Amino acid sequence: NKKSNLKEEFIMKKNIFTKKVTAAILAGALALSFAGCAAGSDETAASQAADGETVVLRGIVDLVPHSEIINHVAPQLEEQGIHIELVSTAADATTSERLASGEIDFNYFQHLPYLESENEANGYDLVSAGGIHIEPITAYSDLYTSVDEVPDNAVVAIPNDGTNEYRALLILEQNGFIVLDDAARDSLSASVADIVEYVRPIEIVEIDSAQIIPTRDDYDFFITNTNKALEAGIDSAKLFSEGEDSPYANIIAIRAEDANNPAIQALVEVLLSEETQQWIADNYNGAVIPVIDLGN
Repeated sequence: NKKSNLKEEFIMKKNIFTKKVTAAILAGALALSFAGCAAGSDETAASQAADGETVVLRGIVDLVPHSEIINHVAPQLEEQGIHIELVSTAADATTSERLASGEIDFNYFQHLPYLESENEANGYDLVSAGGIHIEPITAYSDLYTSVDEVPDNAVVAIPNDGTNEYRALLILEQNGFIVLDDAARDSLSASVADIVEYVRPIEIVEIDSAQIIPTRDDYDFFITNTNKALEAGIDSAKLFSEGEDSPYANIIAIRAEDANNPAIQALVEVLLSEETQQWIADNYNGAVIPVIDLGN
């Protein structure tokens, strides 16, 4: 009886052990099976994400005309899998810094001389991906409709930042009001101190460009960028302006390391397409000028 009991106990323990081992094997096999399925799912998801991935380009632009132009081309870029996210439509003194730091991928509000001055002053490595349009700096008046009507000793407001002040002084010279020093003219930077002769007596007020239109009632005429006039919706008479050969095209500014970024290249390509450039010509009546010759 004792042997019989021992045999039965042995068989029982063996069965229990066998069941435990079998369960462990099955559990392991099941775990491996689930792991394999999960890995396969992750690979499939990754593959699908890569195939249908949308590239996001974050930018800061001015409101008019820059955001309008970007919004015009955005649907075409969406078709290529590129989504434009405008972080702000009010470029300011921090915009180039935010680009340099990588917070945004591009900005669109400045011309190349301004960008170069930002690089020099701050050590940025920013470049132009392409010039898109020209905003000829223009003289406006709420009192007069032609240069001939402007009286002697008229008061004129001009922007006080380096490049735009130079541009304002240059068109004053071209329209017979002043003569600039040769060195200043060649340096593309000038201030009132660089005027060597007043051909017609005028008083020039240097002021922050953002304050010119809000205070325009204080002046006989004022000189400002056309995008600011468009944003303000003013109907002041245009007295004179830069020509279409202005070198101050507004650019898509990027970090130098992104010069070969396919999404950036696609953005510039669509902005410089004949369709977009014609849209600019048709929509801004000369206040904004395309950079390409449309042959019109």
